[in-house]
Amino acid sequence: MLVSQILRSKGDLVFTAKPTETVAEVARLLNSRKVGALVVLDAERVVGIVSERDIVRLVADGGAAALDQPISSCMTKDVIYADPGETVDTLLTRMTDRRIRHLPVCRNERLVGVVSIGDLVKHKISEVEAEADGLKAYIAAS
Repeated sequence: MLVSQILRSKGDLVFTAKPTETVAEVARLLNSRKVGALVVLDAERVVGIVSERDIVRLVADGGAAALDQPISSCMTKDVIYADPGETVDTLLTRMTDRRIRHLPVCRNERLVGVVSIGDLVKHKISEVEAEADGLKAYIAAS
């Protein structure tokens, strides 16, 4: 299965933040949107990604005062991307190797969606279940 197929089924809505928004503002956005990460955009350009973990680490180190810092102070600036034509297996490997949970999906340097490890695992499980059902039907017909 390709990333583009996952985006078609889950949608291409991406929650974003600006690099100048405060850590507190972004924490509220993460909570209200019920997501684990936001893509950070400067105009239309992806400049980072920020996760709940990034915020927890910053607050653990800097205390409550860290909440007033811009999110650019703790976002990951070296963003790892996915392409819509990549497979679920390829992305699962990349995410596991890099220990990341969210990948912005870009086509021609334009943000077109985001996938989480949960999205990929869900589709992988569906594939395996469909294959198992097919094998069961084949065995039953024999």
